[in-house]
Amino acid sequence: MEGSHSGLVRRTRNALGEKSPHRFKSCTLRPSNFMSPNITKIVKKIMPAVVSIVISENLKKIPDKLISAKNRERLKKKTGGAGNIEVGNGSGFIVDKNGIILTNKHIVADSGAEYTVITTDGNRFKAEIIAIDPINDVAILKITNRKKSIAEFPTVKLGDSDKIELGEEALAFGNALGIFKNTVSEGIISGLSRNISAQLDLKSDFQEMRGLIQTDAAINPGNSGGPLVNMKGEIIGINSVTVAGAENIGLAIPINVTKRDLADLKKYGRVCRPLLGVRYLIIDENAKRQFGLNTDYGALVINEGLGRPAIIKNSPAAIANLKEKDIILEINGEKITAEKTIGDFLDKLSVGNAIKLKILRGKKEFKIKATLMERK
Repeated sequence: MEGSHSGLVRRTRNALGEKSPHRFKSCTLRPSNFMSPNITKIVKKIMPAVVSIVISENLKKIPDKLISAKNRERLKKKTGGAGNIEVGNGSGFIVDKNGIILTNKHIVADSGAEYTVITTDGNRFKAEIIAIDPINDVAILKITNRKKSIAEFPTVKLGDSDKIELGEEALAFGNALGIFKNTVSEGIISGLSRNISAQLDLKSDFQEMRGLIQTDAAINPGNSGGPLVNMKGEIIGINSVTVAGAENIGLAIPINVTKRDLADLKKYGRVCRPLLGVRYLIIDENAKRQFGLNTDYGALVINEGLGRPAIIKNSPAAIANLKEKDIILEINGEKITAEKTIGDFLDKLSVGNAIKLKILRGKKEFKIKATLMERK
């Protein structure tokens, strides 16, 4: 049961559901044993704000199929009868002096678990989940039992992930106790705007992850949730996943995504993301041939099977009378393509926005309006 949340991409697939080869390229900028004075300075600046997040569960909540009776009794004695054991860990980093922490959603996926934050100086604090991004692999925690002797926590500065350039240097930080404590690895930005469908663990469904930063800086087991840092000492991403079976490929959530989450938290008390309510397949030449379509762009509204309908009940799409096999060609007069999906449009929109959709149904084109609602 013990282990870390490595953020491993177990499988990836393309838009048609087929396993796809990894078309990633990466390179190493300098030998790994070289550390410049500037990097050492950045490490000293960033590391105090990097934390380990320890996940604990009560033995009674762990199914018998996951742990033998003998091990259950041994662990019960080890914990002094308390019954709580550590079942995993990951990393995070403090972004507010009052103890607000950014990490990955998949690290804190168990709502019934207890979370302990351990700082680089060894202090332990209880933490609670205060917000979850419903789309991205981002969660926000808060330390709940700050000691009176701690006036404020060390924090990091958030950079601008829209200004990242290919080839620039980057540092990946982590603080996963029990595996790699206080780690930092160096690499470069080797890819931008990576879109994948990933299975973050064996229990979860595939999740679409868009706009990711690719780096060859090592993201070790337990480093998920830690910061990706530029040479100015600014956070440009959250380490999220590594690609199974591929060397030197780490992927990070752009930090600008989390800026919106933090702003939503301050304004609404939660992360508030808009929903259209369709499941879709981005159309390209392959999809056009496979489905016999009359267009080579747009989004084909299609069900995913397993009780996943094409149109979500009571959603804006349902209210606007969209139907399965409709093709959404445009949003607000702009074409939907592989480079700009429905998700990319929604990233720039807010709950309550009215949008104009150009639809192709059979051979008939027409326009409709939909008002976006909050995604739960």
